[in-house]
Amino acid sequence: MAGYRLLGRLGAGGMGVVYLGRTDTGELAAVKVTHAEQADDADFRVRFRREVAAARRVVSPWAVPVLGADPDAPEPWMATAFVPGPSVGEAVRAHGPLPARGVRILGGAVARALAAVHAAGLVHRDVKPGNVLLAVDGPRLIDFGIARATGETGLTSADMVVGTPGFLAPEQAEARAAEIGPAADVFALGCLLAFAATGRPPFGTGALDALLYRTVHDEPDLAGVPEPLLDLVRRCLAKDPAARPTAEEIAGELTEDAPEAPADWLPAPVVATIAARSAGMLALPDIDPTAPGTGAADPADPAASAASSRRRFLLLGAGAGAAVLAAGGGAFALLRQRDGTDGTDGTDEADGKQPAPTTRTTWSIGVLADLTGPAQEIGRAQERGARLAVEGFNAVHKGKPFTLELKVSDDRGDAAGALAAARRLTSDPSVIAVLGPTSDDTGIAALPAFEETGVPLLTVSAGYNLLTLDGGGPPNRTVLRAIPHHFMAGAYLAWATTLLPRIRRPGILQERTDDQYSWQYTKGSGFGFKYAGITPHFRVVPGRATDYRRIIGEMIDAGIDAYVHNGVRSTAVLAARALRQLGFTGPRFGGQHVFGTQFLKEAGSDAEGWFVCAPVVDPVQRAADTKQKPADRKLTQDFLDAHRKRYGTTPAFYTGESFDVVNLVLAWLGSSAVKGPLSRKGLWENLRKQKYTGAMGGYQFRDNGELTGVGTFLYGVRNGAYTYLGPAPGEPKKAGRPDKPEKA
Repeated sequence: MAGYRLLGRLGAGGMGVVYLGRTDTGELAAVKVTHAEQADDADFRVRFRREVAAARRVVSPWAVPVLGADPDAPEPWMATAFVPGPSVGEAVRAHGPLPARGVRILGGAVARALAAVHAAGLVHRDVKPGNVLLAVDGPRLIDFGIARATGETGLTSADMVVGTPGFLAPEQAEARAAEIGPAADVFALGCLLAFAATGRPPFGTGALDALLYRTVHDEPDLAGVPEPLLDLVRRCLAKDPAARPTAEEIAGELTEDAPEAPADWLPAPVVATIAARSAGMLALPDIDPTAPGTGAADPADPAASAASSRRRFLLLGAGAGAAVLAAGGGAFALLRQRDGTDGTDGTDEADGKQPAPTTRTTWSIGVLADLTGPAQEIGRAQERGARLAVEGFNAVHKGKPFTLELKVSDDRGDAAGALAAARRLTSDPSVIAVLGPTSDDTGIAALPAFEETGVPLLTVSAGYNLLTLDGGGPPNRTVLRAIPHHFMAGAYLAWATTLLPRIRRPGILQERTDDQYSWQYTKGSGFGFKYAGITPHFRVVPGRATDYRRIIGEMIDAGIDAYVHNGVRSTAVLAARALRQLGFTGPRFGGQHVFGTQFLKEAGSDAEGWFVCAPVVDPVQRAADTKQKPADRKLTQDFLDAHRKRYGTTPAFYTGESFDVVNLVLAWLGSSAVKGPLSRKGLWENLRKQKYTGAMGGYQFRDNGELTGVGTFLYGVRNGAYTYLGPAPGEPKKAGRPDKPEKA
């Protein structure tokens, strides 16, 4: 392509493909080539020509330079220098926040790049972690695909939001095109620095409209930003563009921290990643001849075999970078197989191919759980339930048709290490299915390990909808969720309030410590109340807010007669205390993240009278429930007896559900092993079709892997303990409903 030998695909998107290219002199480049059908669109050519022109106008050592381009070619293309380092987003997700000095150097360099952008009369408009690459001598700003001249408004709809939500200025979020200038890039730089320093975006994550609303109306969450940088980041994030410093002023404040020694500004793991990828680039083999008429190589020829291996290596890189739209943004996927950052060992199974069926005599059930982190109470219960099921299987079957082992990987509740923790299990060919994860964020981070190997993942505690939602891509064939997702759990929570009389104005507090959870619960409970014909009062507060007496007082002044806490346990404790201090006499409700013994301990007497919905059953109360069938009560009692014999205690919440889900897998494996060799291939679909009754109840799954039925249970706090009140209602008690829940 115009003098660049294309070595492999770095990524692809709706506008084209990005290749790794090399010149005759050995210089590497990221070559963006547009799709042929795009080239026939006159407006597209104008936009692409503008991108090339914008990138060429920026001259800065901290911006990736354009090496060549032809916007008028049959397939327009542009080549930029290739940077063999991770993006800020990739580095932070893999290794955690940057140290304070690293954040300062990052800010100074990107500010200098933006100063050059603005001096050229441009606005970048998409400064974000994925558009800043890390090299040992400093960061590089990339992707001028949506940059435009200051004041230019010609090619975009006046009401179109352009950029990346979470890293947009308020004027961008509200599509105030005439106001979008260099100050918008400064706001995005503030978001970038907050993310690099804390590991999270300052306005949270979640649905698009939620992000845009918070950007415009909420204060940023800057907890964890180093004190010397805090004032600067706050000024960058001012809602008023005129109150923000210029990029040149920011560069001046941070200029003393420009890196002097190579790599001394980055954490050692990031430097190691850059070094490994750089070495991998130098080790690329010679280019195969591709002259017309060249015959296929003999697969028995060692040289041909090596070439085939290289092509396979490059194709793997292309798959890993398939979501990349900007040149260089997915470049590092190409080398993940070589530098080991994806945890694979080059075997066919790690590449997503299924191992051949085998007659092995030992199989393993994996447990991916938080055993030492913030959700360890749940994670340890899950491990105990799984271990009890495996030991029970071995005791009954005594090695026939196979022996089971339990293999456990602790993700510590840390999303940054969850993928590696998952691959410790999925890379083991004996692991046929995994129970986990404990938490939403670790589940999303770990999901690629299961998708690429075909190992089914069964969860009893992660309710984030994207674990099973295809989002327009291939349908879920990886996760079986034995609880409702958060949206429906929020609806069931709202309908539980309708069991009480005279609730007309419930107050819903969405607190954003766990943003995905609180947003989805709030959307679900809002739907639930609408379906019940009730208009709630909503309040949104930032994570780590502490003045709950003021917050709750304002809600009471707004006339609420019930309180619904869509947030985490620690803030529910603050809310419980404030409600008591303010003399609120209405009912109080919380969801899954409130439920647990820690809420009772921390809230003490302030927890009295709360109602909490959770996706778990109390086995002691279930075994004593005369409304249950005798056979079902016996299953529960047998589980209780086995747990007390093995561990000497009554099982904690989530133990029974974990026990059941693992037994669901074991029941199918045991019956299938006598028919032939077992394999991961097709296992998810076979498990999904099962209808299983266990110690905690029945389990059946929809086509998308979601649990059928309500799967939510209501508890009341009485005398410092949870009293089981029965299943949560699957619809509101009251009439006047505008739609059916299954259509929502």
